[in-house]
Amino acid sequence: MAAPCYLGWDFSTQQLKVIAIDEQLRVIYEDNVHFDKDLPEFKTQGGVYIHSDRLTVTSPVLMWVKALDMILEKMRSSGFNFSQVRALSGAGQQHGSVYWKKGSMQILKDASSELPLHQSLKACFSVSNSPIWMDSSTASQCSALEKAVGGAQHLASITGSRAYERFTGNQIAKIYSQNPEVYMQTERISLVSSFAASLFLGTYAPIDYSDGSGMNLLQIWEKVWSVSCLDACAPGLKEKLGCPVPSHSVLGPISPYYSQRYGFSPDCKVVAFTGDNPASLAGMRLQEGDIAISLGTSDTLFLWIQEPTPALEGHILCNPVDSQTYMALLCFKNGSLMRERVRDDCASGSWDEFSKALSSTVAGNNGNLGFYFDVMEITPEAVGIHRFNKDNQQVSVFPKEVEIRALIEGQFMAKRIHAEKLGYKVRLVAETNVSLADVVKLAPEPRLAVTPAAGAEELYHPLLKRYAELEQKVIYNATSSCLAK
Repeated sequence: MAAPCYLGWDFSTQQLKVIAIDEQLRVIYEDNVHFDKDLPEFKTQGGVYIHSDRLTVTSPVLMWVKALDMILEKMRSSGFNFSQVRALSGAGQQHGSVYWKKGSMQILKDASSELPLHQSLKACFSVSNSPIWMDSSTASQCSALEKAVGGAQHLASITGSRAYERFTGNQIAKIYSQNPEVYMQTERISLVSSFAASLFLGTYAPIDYSDGSGMNLLQIWEKVWSVSCLDACAPGLKEKLGCPVPSHSVLGPISPYYSQRYGFSPDCKVVAFTGDNPASLAGMRLQEGDIAISLGTSDTLFLWIQEPTPALEGHILCNPVDSQTYMALLCFKNGSLMRERVRDDCASGSWDEFSKALSSTVAGNNGNLGFYFDVMEITPEAVGIHRFNKDNQQVSVFPKEVEIRALIEGQFMAKRIHAEKLGYKVRLVAETNVSLADVVKLAPEPRLAVTPAAGAEELYHPLLKRYAELEQKVIYNATSSCLAK
């Protein structure tokens, strides 16, 4: 008898990925389909279509289905034993939405195992190109939603976030306002994650709490759809969304299509899919009090949180691992590109020189603070380079080594300040355990790379207060400058 294994899927922006692990959490198989390279007939760039207005960004739904067909065929050709798969789950890019045409559920259920799935489903989508997270074309819908529920802060208090253009509720509102007949032809609206789960389930999979928190539609406290938000977006929306479920729900057995075509066991279970950011929290094995930072083109901070305080910045989502707790998500647009520009300007393009310069200066930078936003920042909403000496006087330039430390210290103080605004409390030990810990106990332990220097808390506490106060000054200046223009 084949050893049991488990499949994880990732329907991301640029590719579809699959990984198989055994019961010791060892990777035994992985593969991917790159949309631009492997499916050139869809003519995407980076997996998407950027429309002529430069605001509308979509991806073709059938490309995702065809990618699944392709990767399953690759697995079969490699000799992968599908009968050993006990369960599967996955993640999808957050906020993207899929619109199933009336009658599609029956087509999905009855799909012939003689055909690739994309052929059976080619007429199933009332919107052929799905709006995705990169879209920023719904400013008017965002304004209308916030107005309908009593303002941005009230919306954040209900759904965990103020209105964002990429969030699904605003995308649905745009489709309804521009193409009401298309909306009326739609019997189910899925997120990318629940759409992917539906493909395996052979029927419409529910939206999970965690990914559903990124729609501006879910009451994150009660975990039900907000009637006021639904009504503000489109009529009859509750029926088209279905009932949300916990992110770790077992949805049912895999569709017979996969047993007949690929040899999956009929007992293979489909577990609810979730969004990519919630999946990262689960994959990083975060527990209460933990915090994770991804240092990329944009810096992303996410953390496990017990008592969140939704604000006008950042996002509060239902925790995918523990439905009674939450996760906070903050995005900082000026990430690695900003660090690389300062490296090029101040350290001759060398990370070694950058590190030496950083080490040559004292912690706290003798009170010098800086804000570095080459492009309009999300958190806070400000732009430009702003330097302040120890007396809070604005200065035009720092010595190179001071500039480097001001950049690094400023970026990380901003992350702590804004995380605390969302309810994160800094503490030394995470005391609570969660059930996920038992599941992942066989995985390698995280490696301790660095610990705070002695006296760091005493040193940075007053700097954090100054940084927060100066940030308000920077925001005011940026706002005044915009109004003057």
